[in-house]
Amino acid sequence: MGMEIERKFLLRDDTWREEADPGTVFRQGYLGSDPERTVRVRLAGERAWLTIKGASHGARRAEFEYAIPVDDAQQLLGLCLPTVIDKTRYRVTDAGHTWEVDVFAGANAPLVLAEVELTHDDEAVHLPAWIGDEVTGDPRYQNSQLSRQPYATW
Repeated sequence: MGMEIERKFLLRDDTWREEADPGTVFRQGYLGSDPERTVRVRLAGERAWLTIKGASHGARRAEFEYAIPVDDAQQLLGLCLPTVIDKTRYRVTDAGHTWEVDVFAGANAPLVLAEVELTHDDEAVHLPAWIGDEVTGDPRYQNSQLSRQPYATW
């Protein structure tokens, strides 16, 4: 079974930009979403994926991801539940970990979140100075929730 272990954080400031890659524009939507499972379609540049995720248990949850044709993803985005998420993802390497910083647009602006994927639950991770409060356990910050209740409506 595929497994994802990630921690999610708010940011203190934008100094992460000094070390970030140029970023990739993402457009993603949810074909199905409830507390036990989500089915996501993601378009990122010239690539696309269909992802199925299980319920979160702390920082861990089942994840299965499959590459799909870009044309299929564009059509599937039209079938997704409101709201489709637009964001730019930047990658920042720090102390052996790659952080993914998502800068949300549209109904989720001006939200900015950073995630770090881990190989095991108790893996030590250095928190860069630009990392703020941890929101791993707060379901409001899950992308599937942000599609149902965008940040601008909080």
